Amino acid sequence: MIRMLRPLRRGKTYTRLLHLWIPGLPFSVWMFIDPSKPWVPALVLVPLGLVSSVRRGEGVQAALLLTPDEREPGFSQEPSATWRDRRRTAWWLAVRVALAVVAVCLTVWLPLLSYSLVEVAAGTVPGGVPVLEDATPHWAYALLVPLPLAVLYAVVVGLGELVTVTARRLLGPSPAERLAVMEARTEQLLERTRIARELHDSIGHALTVAVVQAGAARAAGDPAFTDRALHAIEETGRAALEDLERVLGVLRETGGPAGSRPGLVDADRLLESARASGAEVDAEVTGPLETVPRPVSREGYRILQESLTNALRHAGTVPVRVRIDVADGALLLDVRNPLTEDVPGGGGRGSGLRGIRERAALLGGRAWTGPDEGHWRVRAELPLG
Repeated sequence: MIRMLRPLRRGKTYTRLLHLWIPGLPFSVWMFIDPSKPWVPALVLVPLGLVSSVRRGEGVQAALLLTPDEREPGFSQEPSATWRDRRRTAWWLAVRVALAVVAVCLTVWLPLLSYSLVEVAAGTVPGGVPVLEDATPHWAYALLVPLPLAVLYAVVVGLGELVTVTARRLLGPSPAERLAVMEARTEQLLERTRIARELHDSIGHALTVAVVQAGAARAAGDPAFTDRALHAIEETGRAALEDLERVLGVLRETGGPAGSRPGLVDADRLLESARASGAEVDAEVTGPLETVPRPVSREGYRILQESLTNALRHAGTVPVRVRIDVADGALLLDVRNPLTEDVPGGGGRGSGLRGIRERAALLGGRAWTGPDEGHWRVRAELPLG
């Protein structure tokens, strides 16, 4: 019994009833103008449904009153873009008015019927109630008083569900709108993946450099080397904080333009950071890096950063050979280091290498990672146009 009465405790039960009553207002006003033709307001339903902005208004109203507690109610809140949308809106207005007539009549007549049953049980025959006009007063009519109220409950809850289901069918998003929503969600997921990859590359590189440099400084026992290591840790941490602030700015939608991200022209910072960690970095750059398009330069920087991070994390302070070449309409990156046993606590290579391949693929290029003649090698080829 308590479960059956639960809808009476929900706010949406009453907002749906309000939604059913609203179309009755124009008819009520018209009754003061010409009571002999109550059907006249219905003549404007079809022309009104063909107005594109009406669909937006009906969708907003349905979301607020029919599903106030749902984040994604399933109603389109865009103007009609096609004639199919206009026809669906016109059908919706007709159905809504029909349900409104039923709801208004029953929600007024059923409570009145219960009250009239009380009067008959008390010995008075009410006038104007068709069902009870010929009734003989008797106390037994009091037993029927709850019946109209039970029907009223079923009407309020049932019509509320019916109007919601109908609204979802007729005011639901069109195929084109569903496709647009899917594309927007895909873009959002891609952006989140890109931000996660940026954080992984930038913060991961900074932490790896800091750990390696701190360990090397402790083992060296040389005050001068320790001072250089601390300075390198400071510079790497400062750069990581700048990257973190930029990514957080994107998340807050107040960040700077994408062009503020570092590119290959800033590669010296990465190379010096790796050298300060104790690694012997042999770098060779050929071709005009400044002519590389910004998207390619940014992704190339991240590929180089991840490659150096992996070398420091998994091989330690070993010789690293870096080749950067801009020629024949492509950017070539080649990073290799001797294969050694993993440094303790180094972690795995999976997500970083996958990120390298993803970056290359997004630009229409390709990347290869793996062992090659006693070395671990990362080779990426990115088209410039």
